[in-house]
Amino acid sequence: MCGIVGYIGQKPALPILLEGLKKLEYRGYDSAGVAIIEAGAATVHKSVGRLSNLEQKMDANGSLKGGVIGIGHTRWATHGRPSDFNSHPHTDCTGKFVVIHNGIIENYIQLKEVLQQHGHVFKSQTDTEVIPHLIESYYKGDLVDAVRHVAKMLKGAYALAVMCQDEPDKIVAVKEASPLVIGLGDGENFLASDIPAILKHTRRVIALEEGQMAVLTKDKVTLTTVAGVPLEPKIINVTWDPGQAERGGYAHFMLKEIHEQPKAIRDTLSGRMAEDGSKIVLPELAGFSTDMVRNLHKVSIVACGTASHAGLVGRYLIEKLAGIPVEWDIASEYRYRDPMVDEHTLFVAVSQSGETADTLAAMREARRKGARVMSITNVVGSSIARESDWTVYTWAGPEIAVASTKAYTTQLVAVTLLAMWLGQENGRLDPEEGQAMFAGLRDLPAQAAAVLEQQEEPVKHMAMQIAHTEDVFFIGRNLDYAVSLEGQLKLKEISYIHAEAYAAGELKHGTLALITRGVPVIALNTQPDLLDKTISNIQEVKARDALVLGVAVEGDKDTEKHCEQVFYLPKTHKYLTPVLSVLPLQMLAYYAAIARGADVDKPRNLAKSVTVE
Repeated sequence: MCGIVGYIGQKPALPILLEGLKKLEYRGYDSAGVAIIEAGAATVHKSVGRLSNLEQKMDANGSLKGGVIGIGHTRWATHGRPSDFNSHPHTDCTGKFVVIHNGIIENYIQLKEVLQQHGHVFKSQTDTEVIPHLIESYYKGDLVDAVRHVAKMLKGAYALAVMCQDEPDKIVAVKEASPLVIGLGDGENFLASDIPAILKHTRRVIALEEGQMAVLTKDKVTLTTVAGVPLEPKIINVTWDPGQAERGGYAHFMLKEIHEQPKAIRDTLSGRMAEDGSKIVLPELAGFSTDMVRNLHKVSIVACGTASHAGLVGRYLIEKLAGIPVEWDIASEYRYRDPMVDEHTLFVAVSQSGETADTLAAMREARRKGARVMSITNVVGSSIARESDWTVYTWAGPEIAVASTKAYTTQLVAVTLLAMWLGQENGRLDPEEGQAMFAGLRDLPAQAAAVLEQQEEPVKHMAMQIAHTEDVFFIGRNLDYAVSLEGQLKLKEISYIHAEAYAAGELKHGTLALITRGVPVIALNTQPDLLDKTISNIQEVKARDALVLGVAVEGDKDTEKHCEQVFYLPKTHKYLTPVLSVLPLQMLAYYAAIARGADVDKPRNLAKSVTVE
């Protein structure tokens, strides 16, 4: 969610920090700040709003130009409203210690009360500010020792970066359930909450794990546990192309990522189907034996937001193709219903970032109860991936826009492959059905490209019609309902139009009261065994003079008769239509947002990676 960048070396730190923070803007933020140690003094600048506000403030001061050690932060408010005072970095009473922090300190109120009783004065409403004051209290001339002592007192999820003006040769970092990576350079080292922030400078990184502490100097990185036990770093060589994090000529990252979906789908399928089309091959599931699959009593799919909509598609497909009962849960609610799982349960966590706090907590609860744990994620080495027994990666590449597009479609591909593999292993997948799906999967990247090319202009036209409406409704049945949930989320999160999705058969149970003349209704109707039933529901809203946009498969002339406009999809296997049907909905949201003048890549109040509960 928030962004962390740190640098220590021989170059001026400030340009590196600002450059890194700009690479992390996709994570969502409402304020920013930097701290530099120069000539034995720590100087802090911070500002509410965009990074440009911070840069203007520093230009006016003309300071921080020569320091070669510094830390920077972009904040998404959790404790205390967005303001200059609540922005990071935070300092102690003396200004000697400087801290930036991602996550939440759950026991900060108790710690703050004790500190105030001992005379400490606080300047912000944040939970973070207790940390520099605690370090001040326990500092005896050794920053590492003081940070180690304080880290043991903190409860919650946090990634910390700490500097001390009396020890300007080091940055101390601690990770507990919030992402933090170290970048290794030559005579310089880097710190960040995500790899893109430092990728320009190094491809050699260390992903800190739970309860680990790193001490960075310009010449080395020392890794230990918080308790002080030395650790051998695991160095990862990053293969990303930095150009992937640029817009590539598109007006927005979101539009670029929408058009990257055919490649992302192809990459996610690559190497996962036998060349002769005889079976799904998932080498990541080595060790998950046929006997284990056959002994499963149920699958539990848990995720948040967009990932949860992919998970709902997974529920339908696993039950249809593998005949295994599936529970589908919103991760933020999962732990609070005392879920019934055991060693015969396969728990599947779906998360783009692999750092989603609620999903990670749900996964840990399922493991505690004995479930086997699998994850579907886009980020290699993420917390969820590391804590899973098996991980199926979605090869979407870096996704910069806050609103997810290519991560979602690759999640759909991944859950489809998983459903087919489970059915294949337990013998429930009908061979004829499997062959038809194999053929459809091979055609999917090209079909996705065709939808994006053929439907973009019609979508722009429709977007103009709904851009200034107050409400839009989405309806569909079965897999179409799952996709309609994602369609309505895309529209409201970037255009700020109120949108709701309903199972089409539920309209008459209350929602029809909201359908009046001119209200747009997006009707998905791609499942051949449900066409007539959904058409009946379309007729219900047409009888109330709704403006109906349909999404259907080529050759379906009946749906067209009841809609003002229809977006047609290429013919594919019915279980693969979710990958195609969401594409016009993504474009509709994008162009509606553009028409309303919204900031598409950085929608208000939202963050890319939600690393707090």
